[in-house]
Amino acid sequence: MPRIAVIGGSGLEGLLQGSQTIHLETPYGPAPPIAVGSIGNEQVAFLPRHGPRHDLPPHKVNYRANLSALKQLRVERVIATNAVGAMNASYNPGDMAVPEDILDMTKSRVATYFESAPVTHIDVSQPYCPDLRKILIESCNGAGAKTWGNAILAATEGPRYETPAEIRMLRMLGGDIVGMTGAPEVFLAREQELCYSTLCFISNRAAGMQERLSAREVTETGNKVMSQVLTIIRKAVESIPAERTCPCVKAMDQARA
Repeated sequence: MPRIAVIGGSGLEGLLQGSQTIHLETPYGPAPPIAVGSIGNEQVAFLPRHGPRHDLPPHKVNYRANLSALKQLRVERVIATNAVGAMNASYNPGDMAVPEDILDMTKSRVATYFESAPVTHIDVSQPYCPDLRKILIESCNGAGAKTWGNAILAATEGPRYETPAEIRMLRMLGGDIVGMTGAPEVFLAREQELCYSTLCFISNRAAGMQERLSAREVTETGNKVMSQVLTIIRKAVESIPAERTCPCVKAMDQARA
């Protein structure tokens, strides 16, 4: 069984070698078809966040089913990918960012597995796995990517883009990059005691920082950087040690009174 999973969108289909497809049901509904194949000597699962035909908008993704399915597969570590807009004027399209914290501005998504007793409060003082973050940053540097290793990601509801006023607000709150799929994925991973970190590629500047936004621009930038994204993920997978020593593995400790 794979101990590492990748969650992402279009362009990552060629990540694995010799993959087979697994269909899983969860208590939260079916997960998208999961490909399991190899990266070097490592068995890796790939879960297409938006479905195999990329037909699920960000606010309709079944995040709970996705993370539950990976837990069923006995995955321990998750590398996610996100296309994001730059709110920090120093960041440029084509750059990579590995967030260290997140602002959750989503509105309608179910953000927890713990909706009934016993009441559970998960610590997210470090929402992203520190060990996995370090590996991703080192892999970015090894691939020659311009990388921002301490970014703050703002997660918005979508599917529309943000307004210039919203971007100004998020920037005042400390946000560097903005995307629509960062939450609740990171929190659900923590509730499942999975190590989770995300590799963001900057596809555009945020609203108010360029004349207009378009999905075509995001796709075009993604196509340009995808080979580098694949290289970074492969380097990261090959660098992940067998033993977990990070806080993620004990996320449930002292979460209940």
